[in-house]
Amino acid sequence: MSAPSSKFRSVRQNPWWIPRFLGGVPHEIGPAQLHVLGIVTIAMLFENYDVVLLANALPQLAATFGLDSVDLGWFTGLTRLGALPGFFLLPLADRFGRRRLLLISIAGMSAGSLLTALAQSPVQFVLVQIATRSFIVSAAMTSFVVISEEFPATSRGWGIGILSGVGAVGFGMGTLLYGAVNWLPFGWRGLYAVGLTPLFFLPLIARELRETARFLAQPDTGASGSFRGVLRPIARLLRQYPRRVLAIALIAALSNAGIGPSFQFISQNLQTDRGWTPGNFGLFAIVFGVFGIIGNPIAGRLGDRCGRRLVTAVALVLFPLVTVAFYFGPASLVALPWTLMVFLSMGTSVCVRALATELFPTAYRGTGAGSLALRETVGGTAGLLIYTAVVSVLANQPVAISLVSLTCLGAAASVFLVPETARRELEEVSANEA
Repeated sequence: MSAPSSKFRSVRQNPWWIPRFLGGVPHEIGPAQLHVLGIVTIAMLFENYDVVLLANALPQLAATFGLDSVDLGWFTGLTRLGALPGFFLLPLADRFGRRRLLLISIAGMSAGSLLTALAQSPVQFVLVQIATRSFIVSAAMTSFVVISEEFPATSRGWGIGILSGVGAVGFGMGTLLYGAVNWLPFGWRGLYAVGLTPLFFLPLIARELRETARFLAQPDTGASGSFRGVLRPIARLLRQYPRRVLAIALIAALSNAGIGPSFQFISQNLQTDRGWTPGNFGLFAIVFGVFGIIGNPIAGRLGDRCGRRLVTAVALVLFPLVTVAFYFGPASLVALPWTLMVFLSMGTSVCVRALATELFPTAYRGTGAGSLALRETVGGTAGLLIYTAVVSVLANQPVAISLVSLTCLGAAASVFLVPETARRELEEVSANEA
């Protein structure tokens, strides 16, 4: 196992698209790798934009479609099911290549966002969002696979952390635009229409992005274009790596069950229960969200140095505590726990996504990422449905959210079912079951 690199360039040497507050670039990362990172970041920007839009615009969506607090549970839960079809899209990355699937996914998520803006009923909204989120998740997870395969072992965590950190600008972009939702043409529909933007970057991505060297080095890359056996990696993954698949399932499902509801109702809680306006919330989220975003590169660096498992477990144990502090703490101090919630959730996401792409061989890496997306979706949906059941009995939203967040503790324990992947070459990690 090689020693971790602790040498970073000055932040003044960062490319223009890496904000200086995210830290400097490791010396071992060259221009070609930075170029790849910059290209795939586009997909992450709009994954986060779409995710934050549903959470922030929930009051406006409820008003448009006539949804009460109980209805919002199934409405958001079913909408999050969008990643389920993504599980069947991601094996295509193992058959036809990471580049092809990324281009298809960006086109699909752009068209779906526009169709979401045109939805005329809750059912239409949910159905279109399911399709849209399938492509969004596919684009995001394929981006993580690309970085895992193209970056050196000692800096994979940093690369994934920066991909998530720069991509988190999408959260800020969505929140900033949401702050003006009452003045924007067509309100929340105008916000979703902005999601068409990635389509204009598609020619640039197609021209600049190359297939990963690890995928091309396989004996059979599936370049013939045949769909025969395209889902075969799913069965092989389950048969050859059952323990790792189970562990990733537990980590992803339990963590998302606890984290999802905690964030889903922040906008509604502040606006409905504490009297905030959309503008107040937007400004608050932008100003303090910047501090939370640095959880991405910090988790990436710590994961490279101390190990993915330890960093993930600590973040998951702390998350329920700061959730309780947010929903039950004094209104004057609400910024501190909210910032910590963002910091911890982003740090968890970086390490878990790194694990999901590092634990499996190149032939199944897209499928492994798909299994993570599937479990994240199932967990997030289950968490919202559990929240709906609890809040209907207790009639107390903060208590229900706090109780559901405790599932993160189960995820923290499950992390130690997988081997450590930090600072190890991908081929070494996937050589055998631990």
